[in-house]
Amino acid sequence: MLPKEYAERFFSIDDSPALRNLQARTRGIPALVDLDLRFSQMDEFGDYRQIINVAAPPLEDLGSPATNAEMARIANEGLAKLVADHPDRFAGFCAAVSLDDVDRAIEEAEYAFTELGALGVQIYCHVNGQPMDQARLDPFYEMVARSGKIIQVHPNRTSAWSDFPTETRSKFEIWWALGWEYDLSVFMARAVFSGALERWPELKFLIHHGGAMIPHFAGRVGAGWDQLGARTPEDQKEDVQGYPLTKRPLEYFKMFYCDTATFGAEEALRTSIKFFGADRVLFASDSPYDPEKGPGFIRATIQNLEDIDLTAEERSAIYSGNASRILGLDLALASGARR
Repeated sequence: MLPKEYAERFFSIDDSPALRNLQARTRGIPALVDLDLRFSQMDEFGDYRQIINVAAPPLEDLGSPATNAEMARIANEGLAKLVADHPDRFAGFCAAVSLDDVDRAIEEAEYAFTELGALGVQIYCHVNGQPMDQARLDPFYEMVARSGKIIQVHPNRTSAWSDFPTETRSKFEIWWALGWEYDLSVFMARAVFSGALERWPELKFLIHHGGAMIPHFAGRVGAGWDQLGARTPEDQKEDVQGYPLTKRPLEYFKMFYCDTATFGAEEALRTSIKFFGADRVLFASDSPYDPEKGPGFIRATIQNLEDIDLTAEERSAIYSGNASRILGLDLALASGARR
């Protein structure tokens, strides 16, 4: 979603060439801002509520650290108001933060958790091209781990990340179709080898798009990374010397949570559920970024889950039970409310 005041500010930014294309893209998806349209689309699915967050781009792309912190506050208060005003439609929200200033991000996340009731926080795969395992971010991860909230991870590569070193831009939207899944997978790997899950095993990273590449390359993640360092020359050994781990790398990758937003790809979703386990998968659809600009991916994801060989208990857990348990969310509302 784009809450009203946040949307107005977002579309008013006119000094960022990098944002122009995203502004145009966002204007072409009315359900991001039009509540009546979104509600009419949701009605197709009966007892259905959403957990919402602010749409891309990352806040770090909007301006100065001070501006981005201000936009985070506008976004979070707007999301909280949407949830309060429409509890039969929105079950909660994940807060926005800008990690270009870690102290401000911690302050904003704590405010969103304690004052606004946010269920978690959304971050991206890099901050202005900087990796997400840099030590300056440790206090943020420690705070969220202590809070018990989730960290929803969204990719953010652009066409500026070329496909080959000899080129200046990525072609054919490869940066999106394939690059985003690579970025999510790199985020997971750096979180594992930097020891984030070793130091804070209670961290709940929710990885978009079914856990990206990791479930589909479980052999390389498993037996392949059991041989970490075997392929590295002696003069590059520092590149494979991460935080001391007490388990196989594969076991840490299975500690992540994932969502079901695989764009209607049933076999991919089946693999994700098998890798992480049905108890670590949460329903999500990537709505409204489908060709219908709203209901298409919701419908396709529901159909996938109905077609996959799951028990009734597993299917119910993915639809809502896991969200209730992992997010500490009471999904029971007054009579007539949507689940």
